[in-house]
Amino acid sequence: MSSQDEQFPAAAAPEPAAAPAEEGMTWWYRWLCRIAGVIGGMSCAFAGLWNCVTINPLNIAAGVWMMLNAFVLFLCEAPFCCQFIEFANAVSARADRLRAWQKAAFYCGMAVFPVVLSLTLTTLFGNAIAFATGVLYGLSALGKKGDAISYARIHQQQKQMDEEKLTGTLEGQA
Repeated sequence: MSSQDEQFPAAAAPEPAAAPAEEGMTWWYRWLCRIAGVIGGMSCAFAGLWNCVTINPLNIAAGVWMMLNAFVLFLCEAPFCCQFIEFANAVSARADRLRAWQKAAFYCGMAVFPVVLSLTLTTLFGNAIAFATGVLYGLSALGKKGDAISYARIHQQQKQMDEEKLTGTLEGQA
């Protein structure tokens, strides 16, 4: 190590890798997922508040869980909405490091739980957009669709291999 590396050990450290959630996602799809998360958070918050205006304890529990979902969605997808919370940027940065399938499983699981707890129209419609956010992240985890030319090449190679196998078995029989 040189003397400069000893003085500035952080500068000698390699750069951290790019966030896995950004791999394979275009900028507009990333914004679509974030906007869906914010709208899903708003729908969870309003439906959760409406769900709490009842005497049924399961509806109240589902409403509280929906408002918690809204808070988590705002915290992960739009930390600028939670400026009064000191750890909002840290949680958002950690959520951005998650892979797309992990976010998909987390958001879909969060959205399904209140519906299982209390199956009403309010919980269904309130969690639908939050669940759709998870579905959008899940679709991005599948990756990009290939082009027609590469699929045609693969199909042609498969066809050629099948013909070679067929002619090889026919020659072996003769």
